[in-house]
Amino acid sequence: MKLHFVWIGKTKDRQCAALAADYLDRIKRFAGCEVSELKEQSGGDEKRVIAAESVKLLSAIEKDDFVVLLDEQGRELTSTDLAEFVSVRQQSGIKRLAFVIGGFAGVSEEVRQRANFQLSLSRMTLTHELARVILTEQIYRAFTILAGLPYHKF
Repeated sequence: MKLHFVWIGKTKDRQCAALAADYLDRIKRFAGCEVSELKEQSGGDEKRVIAAESVKLLSAIEKDDFVVLLDEQGRELTSTDLAEFVSVRQQSGIKRLAFVIGGFAGVSEEVRQRANFQLSLSRMTLTHELARVILTEQIYRAFTILAGLPYHKF
């Protein structure tokens, strides 16, 4: 199974970018991994921004992807639950697991409908850049749990 991280905008904070890149490299030891950083929509009202960015998000997702949308209203999982979630997708023959993070204004209802699962990283509000770091770290942690490595115990 391959992983595809899809998000709006580049990670501008160098420290967050370095951390996310480090975890992405670590993940590659366990699974194929790619990132699609889609250009932010500039200007316009929120509805137009959401519509334009949602078109970009949907175009980056393939028809047979299993899509996990990061959303504050999504389901919270423990690290062990996330590992089990990934394992079940691997065992079920999913070719690509796509993790989607929308832009500052959110995503359209169409993107929500396309998602197979909605995941919340926390009840607290996180910057999109920090959410990328937490997501990639937790995916790496999930693979270490599945591999029986001690990383997840720290």
